Amino acid sequence: MANPKSDKRFVYQEFGNGSSPALERAVERGIQDLPPNQQNVRIQATRAGRKGKTVTVITGFQTKPETLATLLKQLKAQCGTGGTVKDDEIEVQGDHKQKILEILVKLGYKAKISGG
Repeated sequence: MANPKSDKRFVYQEFGNGSSPALERAVERGIQDLPPNQQNVRIQATRAGRKGKTVTVITGFQTKPETLATLLKQLKAQCGTGGTVKDDEIEVQGDHKQKILEILVKLGYKAKISGG
């Protein structure tokens, strides 16, 4: 009496067989890479939670992490500062809103400065 599900080695499973269309869509959404002209990107300078240091945060990307890493490298070189990628957001040290806006528009992104 071999159970076909026993080879998957589930300890506990609440619903379904584990391959629902909703889960597959969620996985596909995570790797979706939209072209730059279809992405609405927001640029904002903030100091919140950074001990008074100003950081330019760029949000709204819908690309793969590799694309964000290459874009970050280009932005850091153009601004002459450091930066990082956190939770699908790019953070560049310092207040470089205008410069980053010009760079992203040249690359084809629909970018806007948000906040004050």
